[in-house]
Amino acid sequence: MKHIDIIDLMSDSSYLNKDVTVCGWVRTSRDSKNMAFIELNDGTSLNHIQIVIDKATIPNSKEYLKLGSSLKVIGTVVPSAVKNDGVEINAKQISVLGECPDEYPLQKKRHTLEFLRTMPHLRVRTNTFNAVLRVRSKMAAAIHEYFQKNHYTYVHTPILTASDCEGAGEMFTATTIGFSNEYKSAEEYFENDFFGQRAGLSVSGQLEGEVAAMGLGKIYTFGPSFRAENSNTPRHVAEFWHIEPEVAFAELEDIIEIAEDMIKYIVKYVIDNCACELEFFEKHFEKGLREKLENVVSSDFVVLDYTDAIELLKKADVKFEYPVEWGCDLQTEHERYITEQVYNKPVFVTNYPKDIKSFYMKQNPDGKTVAATDLLVPGVGEIIGCSEREADIDKLLNAMRSKNMSIDEYHDYLDLRKFGTVPHSGFGLGFERIIMYVTGISNIRDVILYPRTVGSIR
Repeated sequence: MKHIDIIDLMSDSSYLNKDVTVCGWVRTSRDSKNMAFIELNDGTSLNHIQIVIDKATIPNSKEYLKLGSSLKVIGTVVPSAVKNDGVEINAKQISVLGECPDEYPLQKKRHTLEFLRTMPHLRVRTNTFNAVLRVRSKMAAAIHEYFQKNHYTYVHTPILTASDCEGAGEMFTATTIGFSNEYKSAEEYFENDFFGQRAGLSVSGQLEGEVAAMGLGKIYTFGPSFRAENSNTPRHVAEFWHIEPEVAFAELEDIIEIAEDMIKYIVKYVIDNCACELEFFEKHFEKGLREKLENVVSSDFVVLDYTDAIELLKKADVKFEYPVEWGCDLQTEHERYITEQVYNKPVFVTNYPKDIKSFYMKQNPDGKTVAATDLLVPGVGEIIGCSEREADIDKLLNAMRSKNMSIDEYHDYLDLRKFGTVPHSGFGLGFERIIMYVTGISNIRDVILYPRTVGSIR
């Protein structure tokens, strides 16, 4: 079906006074005695284009005004009567492509995000999700552009895996057998399954990414990860998108520098390419959003030692729900206090206690901490988990044994420490969390097309 994208009509003055064909959905409409007006959107732009209907030219105009219906419009592009530098279309011919009944649930009033979650198949037609998914697309492009410009190789790590990268056992099991009483034990069950052993959906591509980095130097992955966490919070979903670079010949300070540079690149890309969307988010979700993002680009991030962070929290004139002691994992309330009340900018917290971090993190000389960092941002909390990886095979084995991990499942990973190991580091960036930060949307369920959460897989 030949037609012009609405965004092209709005940005290219050469269409003025020419006849065009556009298609889209009716977002709003109004009727008067001699004229009718439709706001049409085809998904290519946050802004709608106004269709002006002269009832003397187009009879039976009411059949075109129903919200949610899809139309094909042929008409002349003319300067907008109400918007400076805008355009509208004087309709000559309209046809209905898809009718929509009166019970269409997205009416003119503004709906809550909670209500829209009940209809993920329709919420993409709202201004909010038009803007969110457009920004999401631009940010994905920025991520690829950043790494490609800096000589990283894009690799595709497996989704099906036999190893739990985090060592926490929060994996979804993948099986072809399903429920069965035929087997006496889990071991016998998995021996008869597709792979001959337990397999699950990957929680991270890091371990395989380290393999690739040991030959390619600098790699990144960008794909889905799966966590079977029973966490029903505004920051958690069971399926999320994950950006994971791994860099050979890089220590903790190097990877911190890379992470900051990447975040600034992504944010600057959104500022430069999503002006309309940012204006929308600032108006409806977070006042001062653009200023916040510009401050991210122009300011140095804070680097704060975990021990200093604990002392800072202890001295805070705030009653936290979760008590603060050295050795505790920082909770969202602690992370937000540090970023919002103390620094008002992104903060790298470094050198966490080894007992609360993953087995693969490089142990510091003090024997108590690891060369790890989390990047915390205002409004969200942690968006990046990062570390230098342990290159000493004996220390790595001891860490795995202390966590009661199966050494046999990590044979290939351990081999990397035998054959030409190097200092290397990497991080994982939760894509949805950085989208939350950039858009001001406060719930992760509202920055992904179909959120997968505990008890919900619609």
